[in-house]
Amino acid sequence: MTIRPGVLSYRGGVSAAAMHAHHSVQVLVARRGQFIVSDTGGAQVACRSVVIPADVDHAVLQGVEEGEMVHLAAESEDGVEVSRMVLRPRSAVAWAEAGDALMSGLGDDEWWADGLPYVRSTVRPMRHPALSSALCLLPELIAAGPVRLREVACAVGLSESRLSHLFSEEIGLAFRPYVRWLRMSRAIDEIALGRNLADSAHAAGFFDGAHFTRVCNKTFGMSPAVLIEEMAFTVDS
Repeated sequence: MTIRPGVLSYRGGVSAAAMHAHHSVQVLVARRGQFIVSDTGGAQVACRSVVIPADVDHAVLQGVEEGEMVHLAAESEDGVEVSRMVLRPRSAVAWAEAGDALMSGLGDDEWWADGLPYVRSTVRPMRHPALSSALCLLPELIAAGPVRLREVACAVGLSESRLSHLFSEEIGLAFRPYVRWLRMSRAIDEIALGRNLADSAHAAGFFDGAHFTRVCNKTFGMSPAVLIEEMAFTVDS
């Protein structure tokens, strides 16, 4: 599993899941077999790929032995663009239609997430040095607790509005969700290194393990415990 601000990407077996929702856009791609997904209306669709918009209830009735699962921040450029492909957000048929569109340009040996700006090694260059400075500061600041745009902007010599604009324009993710995803990335990094849930949460600036669990559940539809149990970690923050 790879996680960085704006994207969580996992490759391997993808399990079935009961009806749930998450505040991220989910892309599922099967390398072997087919998914069966269901919406709240009871429609069930067998498909190789789906796009499930953020905050929409859905169930994965059948997983696959080998596949790809990607969660995109709903507020990110990638998340917004992919969500627009789903013409009827609460329809399992529409999820599969959007998935088919994604698969149309994907080669047999290619992983869908490799084409995302957040995942590619050649991420878009930073055009403003103050933004680069802010990105270097944030990993140090998150462990201390709340991170305020005003304080970061002051530290790098910009106004709040200018720094906020730079995050949206050049990172593709606004300041506040960027910090939230950075915290989750840091906490998961600490777990991967063998620390317990509470210590990992504190290291990332969450109030406690319960706070981290709530944020993780809301964003990905699963708890840190499930992530730890079912997924191997390759943290890239």
